[in-house]
Parts: sequence; structure tokens; C-alpha cells
Amino acid sequence: MWTFRPPPLPETGREVGIDLGVRWAVATSDGQLVAPGLHTRRSAERLAAAQRELSTKRRGSGHRARAAGRVGSIHRKVANQRKEFAHQLSRSLVNAYDLIVHEDLKIKNMVRRPRPRKDQESGTYLPNGAKAKAGLSRSIHDAGWGQFRSFCAYKAEDAGRQLITVNPRHTSQRCSSCGHLEAANRCSQAEFRCLACGHRAQADVNAARNILGAGRALRGLVPVKA
Repeated sequence: MWTFRPPPLPETGREVGIDLGVRWAVATSDGQLVAPGLHTRRSAERLAAAQRELSTKRRGSGHRARAAGRVGSIHRKVANQRKEFAHQLSRSLVNAYDLIVHEDLKIKNMVRRPRPRKDQESGTYLPNGAKAKAGLSRSIHDAGWGQFRSFCAYKAEDAGRQLITVNPRHTSQRCSSCGHLEAANRCSQAEFRCLACGHRAQADVNAARNILGAGRALRGLVPVKA
């Protein structure tokens, strides 16, 4: 069966590395910080409120059935808004850049529940960070990283753009200016300050610049930093 393929987009001469996050949906190597969609956040807040209300209703009651219906309706609305946001963001990136580089994040591993830890002497279970991990996992699901990446992939292919995935190791700890690698460079969630050269940057933007550098290295355009 014949399938229509749109013609490739004209070249822009621009390249970008992107860092996916929770506070910012995307940080780019040229300094853009893209916040999650406002409508999506508002719907997510309404969903949380509707779920709390549902938990107060007696099972089998008409009130619970109506509350469950509201939760389902908001769930569908949130999913549609996240999908639309991912479509718009991926389209804007594909239109603007010839090369897009992102990390090869193992999302399934990142959202997996930690294994229980049992004290061999007492037989009791030790804290394993499950509560904190649950919050992070929920944020990753809410951010829709997997959906966004798949949209970028097929749009890039249709447009004749190049999409490269790179190893995420050390991208948040390496200085994008001098290459110095040290965990303490990432002095906070939002700030990067190189202890070797003093370079300062928004932490996610610094990571995005490292991601772009790694992608360009894979294409043989620049040497890989040690």
C-alpha cells in the first residue's frame, strides 16, 4: 500500500541538546527552559482533588459512582492535554533544528519500585526510599517523557532531521565549559557551578550542552572529552 511521505524540511543549520526533567519539561543547550503546559498542571490538580473526594465515598453508593465518573473524565482530559503538549513541543523542536540529541534514559527502570530491604537480624523491613521513589515515578509519568520522545522520533524521520540518543552518564555533573567532572559541581537542583573553572549555569541547561556535545562526538564532529 502506497503511503504519503511529506518532503524533508529545509535545513536550518541549527543543532540542539535537550534535557528532560520534572521541574522543566525540556531544557535546551541554547538556554531555553520549557515549562510543562499550564492547562495540564491545572487539570492534574483537579484530578488530585477528584481522587481525594472519591476516597471519601462509600463503596457501592451512587455518590461514589458519580465521583468515579468525574475522576475518569478528568483522567481522559489530562491524557489528551499531555498528548497535545508533547505534539506541540516535539513539532517546534523538529521545525527548528537539523540535529536533536537527547539522553537514552531507561524510563522503565527509573519508575520501577525499589525492592524491599529486610534486616537479617530482626526480620523487620528497613526504609528503602519507596515513598520518595513513588513521588519521582509519578512525576516522570506525569511529564510523559516516553510519549514525547516517540513523537520527536517519528516527526524527525518524516522531516529528514537527525535524532541521536546518548549515554546519560555524568551529563549533569560535567562542566560544559571546561569538561571538569565532579559530583559537587551540581551544587543544587537548579544551579551548576564548576569547581575547576568557576563556570556557572542553570543546571539543566548545562546538562543539555553536554548532551549536545556527546551527540556531536558520535557524529565525529568533535573529540570526546575524557
